[in-house]
Amino acid sequence: MLKLMPALLALIAAPAAAQPLTMAERAEIDRLVTKTLAESGVPSASIAIVRDGRIVFTKAWGKANEGLPATPALPYQIASNSKQFTAMALMLLEDEGKLSLSDPIGKYIPGITAGDRITIRQLLSHTSGLQDFWPQDYMFETMTHPTAPQGIVDRWAKKPLDYEPGARYQYSNTGYVVAGMIAEKVSGEPLLTFLNRRIFTPLGMHPIDQDDSNTPALPAGYHRYALGPVRVAQPPARGWLYAAGELSMTAEDLAKWDIARMNRALIPADDWIAQETPVIRTDGRTNGYGLGIVNHYVRSRHVIDHGGEAVGFLTQNSIYPDSKTAIIVFTNADFSGATDTLTEGIEKIVLDAPEQALAGEGDRLTDVRAVYDALAAGRVDRTKFTSNLNGYFDATVLGDYRASLAPLGPPTSIDSSGPPRLRGGFVNRNFSIHYPGKTLTLITYAEPSATGRFEQYLIMPE
Repeated sequence: MLKLMPALLALIAAPAAAQPLTMAERAEIDRLVTKTLAESGVPSASIAIVRDGRIVFTKAWGKANEGLPATPALPYQIASNSKQFTAMALMLLEDEGKLSLSDPIGKYIPGITAGDRITIRQLLSHTSGLQDFWPQDYMFETMTHPTAPQGIVDRWAKKPLDYEPGARYQYSNTGYVVAGMIAEKVSGEPLLTFLNRRIFTPLGMHPIDQDDSNTPALPAGYHRYALGPVRVAQPPARGWLYAAGELSMTAEDLAKWDIARMNRALIPADDWIAQETPVIRTDGRTNGYGLGIVNHYVRSRHVIDHGGEAVGFLTQNSIYPDSKTAIIVFTNADFSGATDTLTEGIEKIVLDAPEQALAGEGDRLTDVRAVYDALAAGRVDRTKFTSNLNGYFDATVLGDYRASLAPLGPPTSIDSSGPPRLRGGFVNRNFSIHYPGKTLTLITYAEPSATGRFEQYLIMPE
């Protein structure tokens, strides 16, 4: 019985099986990705989805390079999504008693401006005041020559501070270069070696240094200048992405890390919490950035996320802790908003399914347009209205609707602003009414069913 106890406990602690994506959801995702790549010109996308704390979807579309189809097994450069790993390395070293995040950075790396006043925590939260060495969204000429961390420090971290430590937020790759140097000095081993030993190997992840990923066997990055042709991008020389964006991995690899975060696994729970806690600046403000990760609300959902931009690559990693969901989107292009379009689109497919009670309600755009046309002409079919709405549309209201809407001419379109939802026994649908140079908002309530009467039909400025 004693021998069976660990197995029994494991069974008790195991989470319920994740709900797999339905065929309809998979088809919607496929249409979304195919359409987005075609419209943007982005060569490929690799996507992983976590649902209920389990990986339920991995797929890649398009071409990884000129002679290689994209597959989920190929690592993409994740750029600044690497920062959360650098930050966690320092937190683990703090757990070992080898440093404190409150230590001044000058204790470990000499010669940096205000090194006696900048703390490690300020490096990780982008509040150090150190100037960012790469604010551009392109590779400048110096990056075609190899560098080393000390070279970046000597050129950028010894300049006057942009502001007093802790006073403001300014994204700084320079700060993460310094953070990586501290991690290596304290641990006595290369950063990637430390991360492999403490994080990647235990989680079954297999990232590589992005400097080693610029080969014909792996994805190439792509540029586009204005609306010109999509071109293979020249990668930077070795050393530039150190600690601030040095990793290449598969979307499935990053999903495994996201699951560990959701489950507070491998890493002490207080470290996960500390990494996700927004740092408060000396003026009492925060933008939600913690230690290598952002913690905020997006589209009414709690999201822990970060993006990444390398030369020719854009990535987005979004975790929805309240539902144990994650959406990981990798693309090998740095010229479009495809990663955001795909993340938001997949979020709607996976997380925004309408409530079961509203299934089949539809958008009722035909009825909405018919009522609009009638009001603009100064008439109304009162059989489409409840008694309350008929009482609302008296002679004054009808007159104002006609006088203000008729001069605008027919709308170019009326578009739904979101899924239908229940309120007060009615179905709420909101719309945007578009004209040349103007948009109005329409808020409706109607009785349930495809032919339910309207309880509200209010048009107002956007």
